[in-house]
Amino acid sequence: MSELFPTDWSPVGREPRAYTDALRADHGIGRNDRGEWVLLRHADVVTVATDPERFSSDVSRFLQVPNGLNGERHRAVRGVLDRYFTAEALAPFEPAFRAIARDLFMSVPRGVAHDAVNGVGARFAVRAQSAWLGWPTDLEWTLLGWMADNHDATRTGDPARTAEVADRFDDIIRGLVVVRRDAGDAAPRDITTSLLADEIDGRGFTDDELVSILRNWTGGDLGSIALCVGVVLHHLAGHPDLQQRLRDGASERETDAVIDEILRIDDPFVSNRRRTTCPVTLSGVQIPEGATVKLHWTSANRDAEVFGDPDAFDPTRHAADNIVYGVGPHVCPGRPLATLELRIAVEEALAATTALRLAGDPPPEREVAPVGGFRSAHVEFL
Repeated sequence: MSELFPTDWSPVGREPRAYTDALRADHGIGRNDRGEWVLLRHADVVTVATDPERFSSDVSRFLQVPNGLNGERHRAVRGVLDRYFTAEALAPFEPAFRAIARDLFMSVPRGVAHDAVNGVGARFAVRAQSAWLGWPTDLEWTLLGWMADNHDATRTGDPARTAEVADRFDDIIRGLVVVRRDAGDAAPRDITTSLLADEIDGRGFTDDELVSILRNWTGGDLGSIALCVGVVLHHLAGHPDLQQRLRDGASERETDAVIDEILRIDDPFVSNRRRTTCPVTLSGVQIPEGATVKLHWTSANRDAEVFGDPDAFDPTRHAADNIVYGVGPHVCPGRPLATLELRIAVEEALAATTALRLAGDPPPEREVAPVGGFRSAHVEFL
C-alpha cells in the first residue's frame, strides 16, 4: 500500500532527482498541485507504460504524432516512421556526426572551464540533428536561441509562455516544409523531403501531422541531447577510471552501456503522461477514469527496490531494468539515433583530449523540474 504525498505538492523549482529520492521511499504515488497522479516507483511506471488499453497516450490538447496516438493507429504510424531509425538508415549519417563532434571538441579551449551543456552539448545537438534532417546550417543560432527560450519557458510552468515558444518552433518547421513543397522535384534529397513523400492509410501526412512529427523528432531531442552530453561528460570528468576504461579501446556496445547507465543515474528525460481509460488501482491506490497519470522516468530509474543504491554504477546488472528511453509500445523511436549521436560525442571528446577534468569554478548548476540534468556543467578539456 502506498501512502499518498500531499495534494498541494509541487515540483516547480525543485531538482528532479533530489525531490523524488526524498519522496519515493514513503510515497510511491501521489497527486501534485495540478491534479496529476505522479508515479515514482519503477514497478508502477512500467505497469502503466506497458498497458496502453487502460492508460491512453492521448493526453495533450495539441496534436502529437506519434506520441499521442493509440492502438492500431499508433502501430501504423510507427511502422512508417521507425524506418528512419534503423541501423541501415542511420549508417550514412555517421561520418557527418563524427565530423561535427570532432570539429567541436578540437576547437574547445584547453585547460579552462567550458560548459559541457551549452558550450558543446547544445551545438552538437543542433548541428547533428540539422545534418540528419537536411536543415540549413544557418539555422543554428535560431535553433540555439529557441532551445534556451524553450528551457526557460518550461521551467516557469507558464502555459501561455510555453505555447508561444512552441508556436515559434512550429513556424520554423512549417517554413522548411513549404520550401520543399514549393520546390517540387527540385527539393533537397533529405530526410525532411522523404517524410513529405511518405503515406499513411493511402494518403500523405497533412502539414499539421508533419509539423507534429518533426517537432517530436527535433524540438524535444535538441534539448535532450544537449542535456545528455552535459550529464555524460560531467560524469566522465569526475570518474577518471571510467574515462580511462573507455579510452582503452572499449567496444561500441560497452560505450553504449556506460552511457545508458550514466543516464539512468542522472536521467534528463524526466516524465511522460498518460490518461486512464477506466478506474484503476496501482500499488493499492485507486485512480479514477479520465485521470492524468505522470510516469516519472527519472525517479523510476533510481528506485532502490530495483537498483539498490541508485548511484551505484553497474551497466551490466542494471541494463535490463534501465528505462531511460521508456518501455512498452511508446518506447522512444529515436533511441537508435540518440545512442549513435551520444556514442560519437563521447568517442570524439576522448579522442580529442588526454583527459577530462571537473572544473572547480563555476560549480555545476542543476536543472529544475520539469527539466533534468544540468543547466550548466563546466569541464576542463586537457
